[in-house]
Amino acid sequence: MEEKSNKNAVEALLSEYRNVIIAFQKVISPISYANLTTIVDSTTSNSDCQSIQSIITHVVSSGYSYAGYIRKQINLSDNRPGKITRMSITEYHNDLENLKVYTQETFKTIEDEDLEEFDEEKKIQTSWGQVYDIEQMMEHAVVHVLRHRRQIEKYLKLLSME
Repeated sequence: MEEKSNKNAVEALLSEYRNVIIAFQKVISPISYANLTTIVDSTTSNSDCQSIQSIITHVVSSGYSYAGYIRKQINLSDNRPGKITRMSITEYHNDLENLKVYTQETFKTIEDEDLEEFDEEKKIQTSWGQVYDIEQMMEHAVVHVLRHRRQIEKYLKLLSME
């Protein structure tokens, strides 16, 4: 008899991640080159938040980083691309599609029982100082896209007022 895998929670996390990326893609789809590259916040010290272009570059790069952390945790090779600034929404759309595939592939061998880790020593240590298990990393990944989608929506309103 074949052993049945348990991936309900894994599939839920991946589904929600796909959903937020699709929603993000819908928001950025109509953005013109001029709006993509315009510096909207020249006073921020965060270079990832000056323009819509810098935000999308950051979202894509961070998405690959989250998958990379998980891959390291499960001893899977991490062959993600580096941080790449694009000149068109079409290129970013393709990057986001590739990110969804990369993240899906990351979870091929992960089962529900692998998501939670209570031993702090076995958790993922991030470069920004947080400590996560796989489930928390994916929850962070989902909310990260949501936060930046909201930020882009605000930037689009500001650009339409100019």
